[in-house]
Amino acid sequence: MRQRLANMTATDVFLWVIRIAIIGATVWGSYSTLSSGKYSGENWADFIVFGLSQGGIYALIALGYTLVYGILLMINFAHGEVFMAGAFTAYHVAIAFGNAGTFDGNLWWFALIICALVAMATSLVVAVLLERVAYRPLRKAPRLVPLITAIGASYFLQYTFRGLYGSGISTYPRVPILDMDVCWAGLCVTRTQVVVIFTSIALMVAMYLFNQYTKMGKAMRAVSQDKEIAALMGIDVDRVIVFTFALGGALAGAAGILYALIYKQVQFFMGFFPGIKAFTAAVLGGIGNPVGAMIGGFFLGMFESVGPSLFLDGLGIVAPYQLKDVISFSMLVLVLIFAPAGILGEQLYVKKA
Repeated sequence: MRQRLANMTATDVFLWVIRIAIIGATVWGSYSTLSSGKYSGENWADFIVFGLSQGGIYALIALGYTLVYGILLMINFAHGEVFMAGAFTAYHVAIAFGNAGTFDGNLWWFALIICALVAMATSLVVAVLLERVAYRPLRKAPRLVPLITAIGASYFLQYTFRGLYGSGISTYPRVPILDMDVCWAGLCVTRTQVVVIFTSIALMVAMYLFNQYTKMGKAMRAVSQDKEIAALMGIDVDRVIVFTFALGGALAGAAGILYALIYKQVQFFMGFFPGIKAFTAAVLGGIGNPVGAMIGGFFLGMFESVGPSLFLDGLGIVAPYQLKDVISFSMLVLVLIFAPAGILGEQLYVKKA
């Protein structure tokens, strides 16, 4: 212990001071909020349910980041626009169903499934085109080059869809049956939140089972370990990479429909903030680890929903919920400083076998 203290540098001391200050402010803010009794148990339950529904969306988007990173060791910063492309395209299908009155009748579920399939198919096609046009020619380039290309592709997709669908905000039609409340043990939530939470969990479980027990899932894990050895074992590496982009795109498209069910609005710029927050969730859980991305997504959604009221309100900050984005990005910075490997990520100094 003495030796460790003796070896501490000024930077180590500074980081420990920051850690203690953050922990102290968090504990004090939480204590002040809870002791004030400003929020009832019903309020906290609403925060938790909203956090779970929001976290499910972040987790589905984060899976696209982490799957691609696990295969190519690159961050696809255009993934937020892949998410946007599906939700924005499916809006036109949803409007057609809304004008026909389908959402008001007994076939509302069929209309939602069709919208989800359109969103997933659109995002899948966009993701595959990104891989083929923007990333495959740069596969052997220095890692900074695909990163810059991804940022350029992000802007290209934003303004392409702005040209296709316009720059205004478009509103999804309401699904009256999903606006009703479901009450259990004194807790009332909307059916929309129930659908979003259980759908996101079901998709993540299906993705995990696919990744663990199917032939393609095992091929994806093999390629993520070593592309050259996987190719020598007869695995078509290019096919696996394309499938990885397609899978991530389909999950992002599904997340786009769930996002539209909660927030009702879509526009060409809608993928930026959810994309950055999903990247934060992927880093938080351990970039390259699908289970870590799921956990990180739900954790970030919960922290973003509960955190402003729990940690900031007690510090006397006015309108703390307006700082939820500050909380998200501050968490990204803190994770990169103190735990760059994330919750379930590999240690950076351990080389893959």
